[in-house]
Amino acid sequence: MALRDFPRSLAPSARADTRLQQVREALSGKVIAVTGGARGIGLQTAAQLLDVGARVAIGDVDVDAVGKAAADLGVEGMRLDVTDPASFDEFLDQVEATLGPIDVLINNAGIMPVGPFLDYSEALVRRTFDIDTLGVIFGAQAAGRRMTKRGTGQILNVSSVAGRLPMPGLSIYNAAKAAVIELTDALDAELSPAGVRVSTVMPTFTNTGLITGLATNRFIATVEPEDVAAQILWTIAKPKVRAAAPRSMSWVHANTLTPQPIKRAVRRMTKLDTIFLNYDESARGEYSKRIGQ
Repeated sequence: MALRDFPRSLAPSARADTRLQQVREALSGKVIAVTGGARGIGLQTAAQLLDVGARVAIGDVDVDAVGKAAADLGVEGMRLDVTDPASFDEFLDQVEATLGPIDVLINNAGIMPVGPFLDYSEALVRRTFDIDTLGVIFGAQAAGRRMTKRGTGQILNVSSVAGRLPMPGLSIYNAAKAAVIELTDALDAELSPAGVRVSTVMPTFTNTGLITGLATNRFIATVEPEDVAAQILWTIAKPKVRAAAPRSMSWVHANTLTPQPIKRAVRRMTKLDTIFLNYDESARGEYSKRIGQ
């Protein structure tokens, strides 16, 4: 990604140049590791981090994909199974041996199965929580132990607005991402006195494999991976516990206070009551196979 694209996605006004400079000053030279870095949001985040002068490593369970992505970007790429604490420690050991002490861990790896709740297999339920929730926990522990010893560091967890917007057909993903949002809040409160900040960026539906085969419409905001990546970088530069991507989706925090009749009416109007139940299985086939659905 060229630097000229970064300000546009980070801010839509003349403030963009100033923000880009602030991001560059905050992140330049920092050692930053990105999980799920072989594609999508993780890959775009790694590209933008490089553009602002960070020292970047990416990890992914897909060895071929992470090898190609690393070669294309010119960064360190390593196998990482986020569901295995030992694999996480080995990944961070390799990052630190190559680039130096880790300053920021971006817990980005995740999957999004869709479909009727009663049809989810036990294996898929466990796999979703293993990657989307436990993977974040294991990463935060592995990085947090290193960072608290030095008294500095940041952990950024990529969750989702879905963690605040429960919808039919997305129940397991909703639950896994809601856990990440609350985990982040608790960890920032616990670790910030030791010099370690913890944040979450909550993307709306992003133009990646996660939404393949889903019938999005004008009521359902979608963003590009580079827009989410820009919010990730800004949140690292200016830490806050929760940040929506785009920022216009920040209203989701009030959803828990919305009366159920209004929620049902909104879901019907926006088609969110059916979009994750009625999807194009053939179009989604490759992604479903990759995540084990």
